[in-house]
Amino acid sequence: MFGCNLMSIRDADRGMMINRKKSSGLGKCRMTVVMKTERLRIRLMKWGDHANIMKIFSDPIAMRYYPSTKNEEEANFWINWTLDNYRKFGVGLWVVEASSTGEFLGMCGLVPQKIDGTVRMEIGYLFVRKHWGQGYATEAALACKDYGFDYLKCQELISLIDPDNRPSIKVARRLGMDYIKTIRKWNKAIAIYQVWNREA
Repeated sequence: MFGCNLMSIRDADRGMMINRKKSSGLGKCRMTVVMKTERLRIRLMKWGDHANIMKIFSDPIAMRYYPSTKNEEEANFWINWTLDNYRKFGVGLWVVEASSTGEFLGMCGLVPQKIDGTVRMEIGYLFVRKHWGQGYATEAALACKDYGFDYLKCQELISLIDPDNRPSIKVARRLGMDYIKTIRKWNKAIAIYQVWNREA
């Protein structure tokens, strides 16, 4: 269904860590860190992230390409949905922090999405607006791409993007993704971008 070898629920709860500089090996971590990059720490989401997530959801500019901003109750639903994805699939949106300071930057991860009756794995990313333009989304998304291809052995990964969201499209292009088609999802037009695992 996914074209991926999804990690076990036990591993998802315990947390795993991969370093993009040393992608040949995967090490266990006592913390909930999933991946580290040169500048970023990518970890499992928790309920304590609610206030930071609201920095994105309450910002009408950051949420421009979503149907609307989200209130605190909707943010709670989002966190619960994410934690449920961890339990069911071992993946979901993860929290992205600055390695040097621990500051919350945004979210990025691998999210199961139903497209035309088939569940496919999406690389999704949302970042606090003050951190835009610094390459964090691309850096985190590349790490997620490596995780999906090298560890989960996904055959392909997609991103679902509003056709007018040029910054997100640029990130998808930097991941090597190509435009496939436009569909109707979430009551709006959504463009599908896709990249294949050349080694699968």
